[in-house]
Amino acid sequence: MLNRRHIRAKVMQLLYSEKDNLNHKILFKKLTKTTQEIYDLYLLMISFLIRLRVRAINYQKRSSKKHIKTENDVNPNMRFIENKFLIKLCNNKSISNKIENSVYNWDNNMDYVDLILKDIISSDIYKLYMQSPYISFQEDTNFIIEIFKKIIVPNSKLYDYIQDKNISWSDDFPVVNTFIVKLFSKIPINKKANLFTPKLFKDSKDERFGFDLIESTIKNSDKYVDEIISMTKNWDKDRIAIIDLIILKMAICEFQEFINIPAKVTINEYIELAKDYSTPKSNVFINGILDKILKKYIDNKTLNKKGRGLM
Repeated sequence: MLNRRHIRAKVMQLLYSEKDNLNHKILFKKLTKTTQEIYDLYLLMISFLIRLRVRAINYQKRSSKKHIKTENDVNPNMRFIENKFLIKLCNNKSISNKIENSVYNWDNNMDYVDLILKDIISSDIYKLYMQSPYISFQEDTNFIIEIFKKIIVPNSKLYDYIQDKNISWSDDFPVVNTFIVKLFSKIPINKKANLFTPKLFKDSKDERFGFDLIESTIKNSDKYVDEIISMTKNWDKDRIAIIDLIILKMAICEFQEFINIPAKVTINEYIELAKDYSTPKSNVFINGILDKILKKYIDNKTLNKKGRGLM
């Protein structure tokens, strides 16, 4: 679920928030907590879809008990309730268990579910789907992906609620939602594996990456600052934005401590971080400094990389 770009962003944010007390043990605990909360957000968004179906079922039951019924009350269109993808999701015991054990749920906030269900029902996406003669697992999956992308995720009130629950989720929200869309597009109808309960990290290397990056950046901080200052004529440490200094130190750390990450990949990743989190011109500044430092390492044969194409 988590890629290294997002892990780098988490590490950068932690190094910035704890800049006056860089204790790697404290930062390790905070990194563990903030990454686990990303999975909690994933579970919260998945449970939202489950609650939508439950709410639709309850609405249909109430309609069937009216004294004065409309034609739709007598012969309701059950296609949304009987959506094959939603049923597969709702019946998945593995995801249900994880949602049940999560600290976050919609129990006291069903107004958000009701609000978005109304938006879905009034949308052209829903109307076309309910009238379509084509019924298949793929059609049902495509519909869920479409309402997720175009109605649920863009809802400003839902986003405000998510942000109020956990301020770090404002950054995690697009990452989690993009992952959900990609995951849903790959769910087959017959496979019974726990596809709705993905691992937080791709492998053990990615799981360790953030911790190693924190530890090595802190350990070599003074040395990296000297490298940066040597490449910035007429500048001193205090004139460099703190966030830029952190980004540069992390990048230099990857140059020297992560032998299997291509140097160009490192530069590109930290330029993107600068675009997202620093000043408008920071990415140009960071690109220039890292290019100089990389050239120096290559010329001096001190770049710690192994394998083809890593320089």
